[in-house]
Order: sequence, then C-alpha cells, then structure tokens
Amino acid sequence: MLDMKWVRENPDILKDAAVRKRITVDVDALLKVDAEHRSLLSQVEQLRAELRASSKTLGKMSPEEREVALAGQKEKKAELKELERKEQSLREEVQRLALLLPMPPAADVPDGKDDLENLQLSTSGTAPVFPYEPKSHVELGEKLGIIDIPRGVRIAGTRNYLLLGDGARLEQAVLQFSIDHMAKRGFELVSVPTLVKNEAMVGTGYFPGGEEQAYMCERDSLCLVGTSEVSLTSIHTGETLNAADLPLRRIAVSPCYRREAGTYGKDTKGLYRVHQFWKVEQVVVGPADEEWSKEEHQRMLAHATDLMDLLELPYQVVNVCTGDLGQGQVQKFDIETWMPSRGGYGETHSASRFHDFQARRLNLRYRPEGGGKPQFCHTLNNTVVASPRVLIALLENNQNEDGSVNIPEVLQPYMGTERIQPSKGS
Repeated sequence: MLDMKWVRENPDILKDAAVRKRITVDVDALLKVDAEHRSLLSQVEQLRAELRASSKTLGKMSPEEREVALAGQKEKKAELKELERKEQSLREEVQRLALLLPMPPAADVPDGKDDLENLQLSTSGTAPVFPYEPKSHVELGEKLGIIDIPRGVRIAGTRNYLLLGDGARLEQAVLQFSIDHMAKRGFELVSVPTLVKNEAMVGTGYFPGGEEQAYMCERDSLCLVGTSEVSLTSIHTGETLNAADLPLRRIAVSPCYRREAGTYGKDTKGLYRVHQFWKVEQVVVGPADEEWSKEEHQRMLAHATDLMDLLELPYQVVNVCTGDLGQGQVQKFDIETWMPSRGGYGETHSASRFHDFQARRLNLRYRPEGGGKPQFCHTLNNTVVASPRVLIALLENNQNEDGSVNIPEVLQPYMGTERIQPSKGS
C-alpha cells in the first residue's frame, strides 16, 4: 500500500516501477476511480452536514414548518443512503486497485527481467574440488539412511520427503544453532501462528497476487504461511507504538508451506523445491527513516552471512534485479550457497526492506519522540536459515569419498558427533 497523496503526485514514477518490476497495474484507472470517489465523498459529507444543520432547527419551527422540513429530510436521507452506497463501492474499488501498486525500487537496484540478471556483490569461501565423483544430497541421504523421498511422496505427494535419524538431528541442530546465533545479537524469539487470517496475508503483501502459492483452509477462512514473516510482521497490526520501543527485533522458527504452483518440471529432484520446510526468520520493525532502513538492511544481511561463515559454506551475495523483486520490496539481497549437485549457487536467503509498504497495509504506526503526528513504521525481514535447502549444502560440500559427511565444528555440540557415517549394509 502506498500513500494515495503521493500516488496522485507521482503517477509516472509508479508506472515506471511497474514496468521495471514486471507488475501489471493500471495506474490511470486507479487515479480516475480515486477522483470519482473523492468527488462523491465530498457530496456525501456536504449532505450529512446539511442534515445535521437542519435537525438543529427543528425545535424552533412551528408544527407546519416542521412537517415540511421532516419531509425534506426524508428525501435527503434517501438521497444520502444512495450516495453512501455508491461511495462505499468506489472506496472498495480504490482499495482493490491500490493494493496492486508496486513500491518503487531503490536507486541502486539493477534493472533486469529475472534472477539470471541479479548482480553479484560478493563471494565467501571456495567451492570444494573433489578428487572423486561427488554424490548429490539425495545419493548421500540414501547411503547414510537419513533421507527418504519415496516414502515421503507416498504419504503426502510430490515434493515431500522424510528426514531420518541423523538427517532429522542435523536439521534440528542447524535450527537451534541459528536461534542461539540470533539471541546473541539481541533478537527476541517468538512462537507464532502458522495458520493466519487473510488480513495478515494482505497486510504483508502476499495477497492479492500470491493466492496460487498458498495453501488455503477455506472452511475456516485461514491459510498456511509460506514464511513466519507474515505472523511476525503482523503482531502489532492496528497499533501505534512508542518510538522509544523501536526497533523491534524478533525471530521465529516455524514450518512453512508453499504450493510451488507454476514450477512443474523445475527442481523436481531432491530437497531444493519442496512443499513443506522449516525456517528461522528475522523481522525488524523500526522508524520511518530511510538511512536507518538501509543500515538495518545491511545488519540483517550480516547476521545471515556471519552464520554461513560459521557453517563454513561457500556462498555469494547478489543484489536482486527489478524483475525479480516482489511488489512491496524496495531492495532485496539474496544469499546463494554453493551446491555441488547443481554445479552452481542456489538461493538460501532473502533479505528485504519495504519502507512503509507493509506498515500502511497493517496500519502499524509509532509516535515520534517529542510528539508530532504518528507515522507508519518501516519493516524489514531476512532468512536466518531455511531447511532443507541448507542441508543440501551441508551434506554435499562436506562429503567424503566413503559417503560419510563431516559436521561443521559449530554444529558438533548440537549433534554430539563430528561425522555422519553410512548406515550398516550401505
């Protein structure tokens, strides 16, 4: 959601943003309906004022005059009711079109049509060179007895899986390590709902437009989240916070669900693109200060890159191009981790800043220090770690020729072992 006053004054900026982000929206249609709505709203307010003024004079009228005045009021009330009906219809249409508007990208976001045109900013670590033919995470998982995709599919259909024994323990180790990593950086752990109302999806910008990717529970008017960002960002919906309490820095660990609609035939093998996964997500709610948002964005990115360095995984950071940006994102940095079976990097993290895009939709404000009119907050989010994608990198980059897998030093206390060994008979 954008400030409609700003929209009226900057239609060309919005049209350009829509083109660059590959988002279809009719800015002119919105402005036309908005003008009609404001004109009609003015008529409604004028008629209400006339009726209020007329009511105040009834007591001073003679019975005959009052009868004439009441008849006139009855006509005006009928007219008002019809105008209010039209005004509500136009207001809803303005809202519908406004929800489709894109947030303009930051000046340093590269232009491009898709993720192939994202701009590399940095790399860390070196992709391993194996003196033997390395195995994929699927082959390793089968040999180690820790991944079972066929039985997962039998239970829940395609893009599902089972993690067994040390596979499940490794996932839990990474998640708990990530929670501890963020606790040291001052983030509050929150247990959040993963079934949410549509309002939370609209408020965070996933609806309208992302319905095909969400699992819906229509009977209860709820949907499963694809990220705990939805729940974390929505905590203070409709509230006005105190500036002294900002920023709010929180994380949640939760299961996440995505239908992956439109990805048939894409990444169908293995654990890269699945319907259910676990993620530790970081969300920050702060003041309406662009420079602060930029700095916080970099801090949040560093929380994730520091974690990947501790896990000793090679990765690159990319500045996501306009065509790969979401509707509300001002800028996004992705961390892509080296995965030998892909012969390249695969996305594991996304760090985004939204300015007040989500806060306006959620009606989330704060009172500035020293007084003044409440302002909409700025919101940001980033992955801390997501599984099973991180397991792909951990298994494939740390494999040995005999099929065993070394455990990074920071995870060894959580696992209680330095290596995952092949199961007997494998």
